[in-house]
Amino acid sequence: MAGPDTLRVALLSYRSKPTCGGQGVYVRHLSRELVALGHHVEVFSGQPYPELDEGVVLNKVPSLDLYRDEDPFRTPALGEYRDLIDLLEVATMWTGGFPEPLTFSLRVLRELRKRRGDFDVVQDNQVLGYGMLGIGKLFPLVGTVHHPISVDRRIELEAARGTRRLSLRRWYGFVRMQRRVAPRLNPILTVSGSSLDDIHRDFRVPRENMRLIPLGVDTRYFRPRPELPRVKGRIIAVASADSPMKGVATLLRAVAKLATERDVTLTVVSKPTPGGPTESLVSELALGDRVRFVHGISDDELGELIATSEISVVPSLYEGFSLPAVEHMACGTPLVVSRTGALPEVVGDAAVQVPPGDPEELAAALRGLHDSAALRERVGQAGYRRVQERYTWRAVATRTAEIYHETIKSRTADA
Repeated sequence: MAGPDTLRVALLSYRSKPTCGGQGVYVRHLSRELVALGHHVEVFSGQPYPELDEGVVLNKVPSLDLYRDEDPFRTPALGEYRDLIDLLEVATMWTGGFPEPLTFSLRVLRELRKRRGDFDVVQDNQVLGYGMLGIGKLFPLVGTVHHPISVDRRIELEAARGTRRLSLRRWYGFVRMQRRVAPRLNPILTVSGSSLDDIHRDFRVPRENMRLIPLGVDTRYFRPRPELPRVKGRIIAVASADSPMKGVATLLRAVAKLATERDVTLTVVSKPTPGGPTESLVSELALGDRVRFVHGISDDELGELIATSEISVVPSLYEGFSLPAVEHMACGTPLVVSRTGALPEVVGDAAVQVPPGDPEELAAALRGLHDSAALRERVGQAGYRRVQERYTWRAVATRTAEIYHETIKSRTADA
C-alpha cells in the first residue's frame, strides 16, 4: 500500500543488456529493491532491453537497434524509419559516430512529455544526452554516472594506431555532449571515490553536486557453493573480451606464461568478435585448448561458475567500480585485481593486487594462489566478509530513495 513516502520513479537507461555490462545489471537490481521498499518504478529502456523482476514496469523505447549482436552496424529497411530521430541515428552511425545516448534521450523526452503527472522523480542511468535537459525542466532529475566514458576514450586512443585513432575519436564524439550535460544535472550519483574524482576532472561536475553510493551484489546467485567442488586449476574472468580497457589481452598473456609450468585453464565470460583481436591472440599464444569463452548464461549459472572456480581475476586497465569484482568476492572465490581506478577502493585488502597491464606480475599472482590452498582460502574468505559488510542492493536502493526525496524537496523549495 502506498504511504506518504512512496515515490513514482522513472528510471532511464539507453541500453540495458542483462547479462553483461553494468547498466542492465544496475537497472534490474536497483528497480527490484526500490519496489521492495514500496516505490512504484517504471524503467524506460532502448534495446537490448533489461530483464526485470516482478513489480517493475518496462516501457520500451525502441531504437533502430543498429548494433544488435546478430547484425551489428546494419542498414535498416526503408519501412523501418519512423521519424527524424531515426534518420539522425542512422546518419550518425554511417559517419562513424555512436548515436544511442543522444537519440534515446530525445525519444524518452518525447515519451515523458506525455506523462507529466505520472512521476515524482526521474533517474538518468548514464545517458547524459541533450534530451535530459528538457526532462529536467519537467521533473526532479537525478543523474547517474558509473564512470565518465572519457576514461574509456582515453585508454582506447592510447592503444590505437594510425587511422584507428581517427575512427575512435569519431565514435566517442558523444562524450562531448555528456561533458556538456553532466555539469547541469544536480545531484549526480556515482559509485566510488575514484569515479567521483574522474567525473570532477573530466566532466567538471562540482564535487558538492555528487553523491557516492557503492553498488551491490545479488547474493541469491552470487554466494559460496560449498556443496560443489571447485574445478582444479580453473581461472575465471568476467570481462568484455575485445575492449582494451578490460585487460583480457594481459590476462591471456599471463595465463600463457603460467600454462607452461602449471595445469591451468581460463574461462572468460564474454563473446569475442569472431576473428577479432582476442581470438587472434588466443591463437597466437597457442591457448586454444586452455581458454574457453561462455556467454548468454543466467545469473545462477554465472554464480555457480564463479563459485566453482579456484581463482578469479579482474585484469582491467581501469574500472569506475567493477560489479564482477564484488560478485567474485561474494562467491568466496579468491580474487586478483589490477591496482587501478576504483578497484583498490572496492576490494580493500580482500584481494591480491597487481599493476595494470603487466602480464608478468599477474602470472606471479596467479601462480601464488594456484600453489597455495591456504592462501586461496584466506583471500576468498576476506572477500566474502567484505561483501557482507559493504555491498548489498537493499542498501543501494535505500540510499538512492533518500536522495530522490532530497531532490524533490530541493526542487519544491526552488519553485
